[in-house]
Amino acid sequence: MARRGRKRRLDAESLYWQLIISGVGTVQACQEVGIGRKTGYRWRAENGGLPPVRLAEEVRSGRYLSLLERQRIATLHRQGLGVRAIAARMGRAPSTVSRELRRNMRPHDQGIYDGDLAHARARERARRPRRGRLLADAGLRAEVQAKLELEWSPEQIASHLRRTYPDRPAWHVCHETIYQALYHGGKGGLSRQLTKKLRTGRPLRKRRRRPDRRQTRFTTPSALIDSRPEQALQRQRIGDWEGDLIIGRSSRSAIGTLVDRSSRYLRLVHLPASHDAQAVRDGLLSVLASLPDAARITLTWDQGSEMALHEQIAPLLHEGVFFAHPASPWQRGTNENTNGLLRQYFPKGTDLSVHTAADLRAVEDRLNNCPRKTLRWRTPAEIFNASLPS
Repeated sequence: MARRGRKRRLDAESLYWQLIISGVGTVQACQEVGIGRKTGYRWRAENGGLPPVRLAEEVRSGRYLSLLERQRIATLHRQGLGVRAIAARMGRAPSTVSRELRRNMRPHDQGIYDGDLAHARARERARRPRRGRLLADAGLRAEVQAKLELEWSPEQIASHLRRTYPDRPAWHVCHETIYQALYHGGKGGLSRQLTKKLRTGRPLRKRRRRPDRRQTRFTTPSALIDSRPEQALQRQRIGDWEGDLIIGRSSRSAIGTLVDRSSRYLRLVHLPASHDAQAVRDGLLSVLASLPDAARITLTWDQGSEMALHEQIAPLLHEGVFFAHPASPWQRGTNENTNGLLRQYFPKGTDLSVHTAADLRAVEDRLNNCPRKTLRWRTPAEIFNASLPS
C-alpha cells in the first residue's frame, strides 16, 4: 500500500503567505500561524520563495503592478495612448508606466507590450534567493567585514563606502544589502557570528516592539517638560541633556546615562553600589561638575523615584531640571535611542555593577567618536567640542 503524503493545511498556509507578503519575517509568521519553523521554510522552498500566484495577486502590495493592471497597460498602449495618458487613466504615476514599458519590453517584441508576458518577466526577476553583491565581490566583503568588526552599523558602513570610494559605484550598497548578507548570506557571505557586533546582537531579525509603558513613580516634579525652554526643544545649543538609568539583572544594578540633545554627546554615571535617590544625586553631581559651565543648561528626566532629590541637582544647571510626562518615553527620544545603543555593551539581564568607571569611559569614547547619520556622519565629540566657547 502506498504511503500517504502530508495533509495540506491550506488555511494555515494561506495565512502564512499573507503574513509573509505583508512584511512579517518567516520566524514570526510561523509563530503566529502555529507551525514549526521548518514547515514555513519548506513551504517557501516548494514555491521558489514566492507565494502562490493566486494568493499573491489577491494580497500583493499596491506598490507593485498587478496582472490586471499590466493587461490594461497593454490594451491602452495598443490604442496608441502615451505614457501620461495611460498613467492618468490607471491612477498611477507616469514614471511607473514608463519604467514598466522599459523594463518588460524586449527588442524582439517589436514595440508590442504583452501584459501576461510582462507579468511573468517581472515575477521571474523578483525570485529569491539572488546572489548578493557581497558574495560576488571579495574586496567589498572584506571592507564591510572590517567595519563590522569595529561595531559600525550597516547604515554607517553604507555611508562610509559612498564617501570613501566615490569612483566605485559597484560598492555603493545600501544598509539592507549588508543586513541580508549577514542574516541570509549563505556560503561565501558574511559570517553569522558578526551579528554579535550589531547594536542588538540578535542572531535573528525581528520586528520592533512597542516599549512597555512605565508607571509613574515620582509624584512631585519641580517642572514638567512643557515649561522647558524653546531652544532646548529645537536643539539649537549644547547643554540640554536627557537622562535615565539602564537597569541590570533583577533591578539590582544600574548605570546612569546623560546625552546632549544637540550633539548626542554621551556621559555615563557610575553607580557601583546603589541606584537610589542619594546615589543618583551624588553620581549626577560628579558628572555635571566635570562638564564646562556653558554645557550645563537643562536636564530632562522621567518621573522615576531615583530623582527624588532633583532640587539638589538643579543648582548646577542654569535653567533647571524638567520631567517628562508619565509613560511618555518619546519625550526623551534622544536618551531612549542612546540607551538602546548602550545595550550592546551592557546587555539586559546582566550585572551592571561589575563595570568599572574606566569601562564606562571606554564605552563613552567609543560612541562619542562614532559617526552618526543624524549628525550628517559627523561624530558627537566633534560637534560637542566645536560648539564650546573657545
